[in-house]
Amino acid sequence: MSAENPFHRLAPFIQEYIYDNQWTELRDGQVAACKVLFDTDAHLLLATGTASGKTEAAFLPVLTLLHEHPANSIGVLYIGPTKALINDQFFRLEGLLKKANIPVWHWHGDVGQSHKQKLLKRPFGVLQITPESLESLLINRSHELIRLFGDLRFVVIDEIHVFMSADRGRQILCQLKRLERFVSQEPRRIGLSATLGDYAAPKAWLQAGSKREVVCPELSSQRQVRLFLEHFYVEEQDNENIPASNIPYVHFLYEHSRVRSKSLIFANSRGETEKVIGSLRQIAQREGTPDIYHVHHGSIAAPFREAAENAMRDPYQPAVTAATVTLELGIDLGQLERVLQLQAPYSVASFLQRLGRSGRRGAPSEMWFACTEGKPTAETSLPAQLPWSLLQAIAIIQLYLEEQWVEPITAVRYPFSLLYHQTMSILAAASELSPAALAERTLTLPPFRHITQDDYKDLLRHLLELDHLHMVEEGKLIIGLAGEKVVRNFRFYAVFPDDEAFQVKNEAKEIGSIMAPPPPGERFALAGRSWEVLEVDVKRKVIFVKQIQGKARIAWMGSQGNIHLKILQRMRQVLLEQKIYRYLGDGAIERLQSARLLAQQSGLEQHHLVLSGGNTVCIFPWLGTVTSRTLARYLEACCHETIQIEDCSPYYIKSHLRRGDLQSLLQELKAIRQRGIPEESLVADDENLQIEKYDEFIPRHLLRKAFAADHLRVDELATAIADW
Repeated sequence: MSAENPFHRLAPFIQEYIYDNQWTELRDGQVAACKVLFDTDAHLLLATGTASGKTEAAFLPVLTLLHEHPANSIGVLYIGPTKALINDQFFRLEGLLKKANIPVWHWHGDVGQSHKQKLLKRPFGVLQITPESLESLLINRSHELIRLFGDLRFVVIDEIHVFMSADRGRQILCQLKRLERFVSQEPRRIGLSATLGDYAAPKAWLQAGSKREVVCPELSSQRQVRLFLEHFYVEEQDNENIPASNIPYVHFLYEHSRVRSKSLIFANSRGETEKVIGSLRQIAQREGTPDIYHVHHGSIAAPFREAAENAMRDPYQPAVTAATVTLELGIDLGQLERVLQLQAPYSVASFLQRLGRSGRRGAPSEMWFACTEGKPTAETSLPAQLPWSLLQAIAIIQLYLEEQWVEPITAVRYPFSLLYHQTMSILAAASELSPAALAERTLTLPPFRHITQDDYKDLLRHLLELDHLHMVEEGKLIIGLAGEKVVRNFRFYAVFPDDEAFQVKNEAKEIGSIMAPPPPGERFALAGRSWEVLEVDVKRKVIFVKQIQGKARIAWMGSQGNIHLKILQRMRQVLLEQKIYRYLGDGAIERLQSARLLAQQSGLEQHHLVLSGGNTVCIFPWLGTVTSRTLARYLEACCHETIQIEDCSPYYIKSHLRRGDLQSLLQELKAIRQRGIPEESLVADDENLQIEKYDEFIPRHLLRKAFAADHLRVDELATAIADW
């Protein structure tokens, strides 16, 4: 080890672990983390690629410091996004701590009470937990928090990119601030991620509510990658009447997954994972090759997900798994050789997470794309003639290759659903508080810095009217009878919406869940198998099924994720430039060239508004999901006498011109800045604004304020249109 290497500062049991596992050196991220944690008292943000040893980078120095100066309570709090990731990291840490007197505990809904009771009896070591289980501790163990966390030294937040733009991340910031009342000193925070772009926003997020600075070591992000992208046309009736082996993109996935021992196929929806695995299994049966196929998504029962994970880890057997975001995170899948992607992902961050699942132990990261679309005909409208998935995939790849750009954090000014949740959680833990004390404890939490005292008073009055709060004679607030029903339900700990799905059972064995119950006799796909409905118990929300052979309909529909403005702008550049990217297959090159010719012939190079037969106007904003949504609302609110919207997507708006011409419509659009349109005026009076879990308990005027501020972008739209 060199003089710059902090190996000699690690605890003896860690040095022995490194020797036993035949590590030849510490990785760059591990060296950098040691230097920050050993030589400063700052928080640490560690952004380095998947499979780069981030977990060890955090825990090698942390456990050394804990070994040198043992804590009198839980010393390290590890917060992970999923139970599966916590379980995976639990077993990794157990090996590291086998020879040390530092226990590691995991705590979530699937952990047995005996394990939890041992921790409660002697709180010590490392606690790995989900935000939901931590919320439960804050409410139900409020009188034990000093004993549990009084000497807490470190908080490790894994996969922080998953949390930062969501209410779960804001919930964590609330929890850390609330814990400060029970700890003797402010614990140091360690944020881990594989997919961060600009570090300023993640550093600000990690520091929120804290006095310590955040250090983010600069690490080399160079990695070898192998990319291949092919395009396929699909028949509109791509169903059980067509053999899977005759569907070109399915055959592509079959051939390019089976040539590797371990392959992971990512799709953008649960339904697509079910469909592709059913088709691959059909080909395997016809070809007489082994059934090595698995499905992994959030609606499959845990045993099926674990079976897929174990098959991917098995070094002696081939396996192919189709997954959604559930396998984007850092669950150890062993030596994964190839990742395949069906359609374009919605973000550069997702692309990087998926790409990083392959290429371990020095091998290049390898990802093969299959982009599909229905074949255009003479009747196909202009927008539908463009290969959106192909353009999006190329744009995402190029943004990474050219700029190493990743989507920034989306700031939310008014998280009212979370405000309700934390208000009720704080009050449940305290039993009763005065309105002033409740406001002081709640509004000082980092996510609520933009919420005014007046807005909070309006919320409290509303909750008193709903009987979610009740004021006793002493003028203090307690939880009301209606509020008790919400707070005392175990689902309250989560800030994401409840899953009202039907449980699917084959006899007593749970298969997973689906949203809408099919009638008896109907067939559907789930967990990579086909099932026939025997009985539906609507009251218990259970569907009883039997397994059958052959293809079946998909029980889950996909939902479009938000696409960043910069991706749409890069898609336009892809369409207009003449460059042929080296990773494109022959079919992708041919389709891209035909799309470029169409763009040239249609005037898309010069114009954002194009007439397409009669009075049909196609608007191509190239602005991303949120700003395009704002444009559609502006058209409906301010230009409805000129134009009527027929179809709308993040890529285009197809409309009918009622009067005037394109030039007059363009002038109306450019008048948006002069009109001074406030975002709230684009929200309809009767619009359903209940988006987040607890929005049903928020006064409508506050929901309207939040939607306008956090889901619309008038200034961004006006700036873009000025250049049209």
